[in-house]
Amino acid sequence: MYLHTHEGGGRMLNIILRSLFIVTCSILGYFALNIYYDFPVSLTGFLIGAWVAIMVLTIEKTLRDVPLVVILGGVAGLALGIAIAYFSVRGLRNISLEGHHDYIPWRYIDIFLFVALGYMGLSLGSKKGRELSLHGRHNPSYGDSGKSWKILDTSVIVDGRFADICDTGFVEGPLTIPRFVLDELQLIADSSDSIKRARGRRGLEVLNRMKSSSGISIEISDIDFPKLKSVDAKLVALAKKSDGVVVTNDYNLNKIAELQGIRVLNVNDLANALKPLVLPGESMVVKVIKEGKEPGQGVAYLDDGTMVIVDGGLRRMKHNVDVIVTSVLQTTAGRMIFSAVKDNETSES
Repeated sequence: MYLHTHEGGGRMLNIILRSLFIVTCSILGYFALNIYYDFPVSLTGFLIGAWVAIMVLTIEKTLRDVPLVVILGGVAGLALGIAIAYFSVRGLRNISLEGHHDYIPWRYIDIFLFVALGYMGLSLGSKKGRELSLHGRHNPSYGDSGKSWKILDTSVIVDGRFADICDTGFVEGPLTIPRFVLDELQLIADSSDSIKRARGRRGLEVLNRMKSSSGISIEISDIDFPKLKSVDAKLVALAKKSDGVVVTNDYNLNKIAELQGIRVLNVNDLANALKPLVLPGESMVVKVIKEGKEPGQGVAYLDDGTMVIVDGGLRRMKHNVDVIVTSVLQTTAGRMIFSAVKDNETSES
């Protein structure tokens, strides 16, 4: 709960500062025109000040998601373009003076060169900066910037097993949690349904635990996609934009992301990979706890949750029984082991 409250307080402070900025610009615009003109022109100054403030905030919001290297590349390109335009204008004017071409409209030529070369420098500089940013993201020699974003979805946070994995030290680098995922967690935690409310609060507690874990840093991303309503769709869009990795245990999200060429880290896949490997012909002792779908079948479970189908195990319900593995089926939902009761167990019964 602390994590969301802290982030919510930061958002409220941001709204207050933006509102004060708009009011201040509006008042400055009002008095700026009021010095020279009377009402209602001064009211126009108030509106112009508000419009300028909104434009500045819009540009600021747009640039907020742009990598710093792209901005620096654009600024450097703009400066280079203006410098080239300046020296080009001076060179052309010196040539014209020697030829006494006084009829040339230098004012318009100057404006054209500064605008054209400045725009070209800005465009090329930002493009090269973006290429450098992408190169740094994929090149390990760039340090942390070379690590892909690990974007956590709601299900994997509530599940809690990923936090246990983080505690073991197998996961490195920053974990990215979109703000829309935090909002969904808060919505679940405030639900009138007691089960949903418990899941939401568990998710927030897991986040606070991960935040205090050594070697793991959690970054909150403000990037949003207002046109997309589904949280899963927003996660996929964010992974595309950041070239990141989605961390989930949601089967549907896993398939949607894979169809769109996005890498997925599924906690269920990791859990299945770590389960002990059993081969046909091996024997084990299991406790039959319920009836299977087929006649005479019993169902048991291993300690890791793997389902064991016991052929002929119905007669040994609620008892430990020696079985022989006949086959193993690996599915997206997990591993299923098919077995049969040993001959000596059948004869004893």
